[in-house]
Amino acid sequence: MAGVCGKSAVSFSVLKRSLWLRSPRSVLCPGRSGALEARLAARAPHPLRALRHPANVCFSCQDSMSDTLRTCYDYLNQTSRSFAAVIQALDGELRHAVCIFYLVLRALDTVEDDMSIPLEQKLPLLQDFHTFLYQPDWSFSQSREKDRRVLEDFPTISVEFRNLGQEYQEVISDICHRMGVGMAEFLEKKVSSMKEWDKYCHYVAGLVGIGLSRLFSASQLEEPEVGRDTELANSMGLFLQKTNIIRDYLEDQQQGRAFWPEEAWSQFASGLEDLAQPQHLSSALSCLNLLVTDALRHVPDVMLYLSRLRNQSVFNFCAIPQVMAIATLSACYNNPQVFQGVVKIRKGQAVTLMMQATNMSAVYSIITQYSHEILQKVSVSDPSREKTLQILSVIREKSVREGCASSRAHHHISPVCVSAAMILAALSWQYLNTTAGPAGGADMQGH
Repeated sequence: MAGVCGKSAVSFSVLKRSLWLRSPRSVLCPGRSGALEARLAARAPHPLRALRHPANVCFSCQDSMSDTLRTCYDYLNQTSRSFAAVIQALDGELRHAVCIFYLVLRALDTVEDDMSIPLEQKLPLLQDFHTFLYQPDWSFSQSREKDRRVLEDFPTISVEFRNLGQEYQEVISDICHRMGVGMAEFLEKKVSSMKEWDKYCHYVAGLVGIGLSRLFSASQLEEPEVGRDTELANSMGLFLQKTNIIRDYLEDQQQGRAFWPEEAWSQFASGLEDLAQPQHLSSALSCLNLLVTDALRHVPDVMLYLSRLRNQSVFNFCAIPQVMAIATLSACYNNPQVFQGVVKIRKGQAVTLMMQATNMSAVYSIITQYSHEILQKVSVSDPSREKTLQILSVIREKSVREGCASSRAHHHISPVCVSAAMILAALSWQYLNTTAGPAGGADMQGH
């Protein structure tokens, strides 16, 4: 069904869309990077308590790759754009596992998103997609989607899947199976209740968080607890997915898709499309704020999840999308622009967040900052006011308490941490400039 098609997620962020950015007049001026690095070093604490392989920040390692693996990284860069830099910054063999995980789910998502595939053909494709990983010659040439190359050349991806360690294969195959079944379930039904909204987001994003967490633990870069705690991993995915669904209201409406749950919008309008009408702006903002409040309830889980990570590359990979999401939610809250255009965060703001979000103390500080911004915009007449204030209070208490503890424990920053942040920001800046569209926007994570 068009209503819930094409919103799946990877890298804890959506495959189809990501957090939009606006081109500023200037962001990183020549000659200022040293001063910026010095300011970061002066105010940021030590990143992580136990940093494994701190100097291993590799973005290509092309010489040691097989031709098929090199092609997979080409596809990664073509389909994930700027976030490919963060994937390729992961340590060791985990980098390859996450690359293949991404491409497998990208291929699955391309099937789900392709409205030219008849329903009777699409259902078994989704449900059986995981079996194609073990069929060396399987490919699909009937897609009209722009990312159809990952289906047409699926044998290249599947051979590299089978070259992964068995512990990685089991995770990727299992998540692909569960996600395909979930996608098939929602092809023919709407997201009606808030409970179903959580379920849909679980299928297309929470499962990605669970799968990634299991890969982190399988690589032994993170403790087994990270992969076992599926509730926290699920929240990581749901927070990003809900943020994107909230932000993309107008674009989805224009393309005939509906992701906002009926239980929410039916309190304020007779039809979801009515929220875009100027005469319904007050009701539209009430619905928007209700959904933002619902998304915010995942933030305490996000903070706890990130606090458990010990590997720097994994931390960067997970933390950057989350701080982008809280910044985007802050921009969306009570903002009429959600119903009139696209809510964007500036490129300069995004680069700053990427450079700062390298340790828990900084993440706590960022979350506190944007939570306070939302608090300042809560109206006395908003129907969700009490719930919004309550969750913001919980977030603030946790972020301030844990942030103070983190600052006391770690009162200096690793030069490696600063260097890694500078490299990630520089690469992402190049991608942002390369992929910027005519409206000055570019995507940060999924596509």
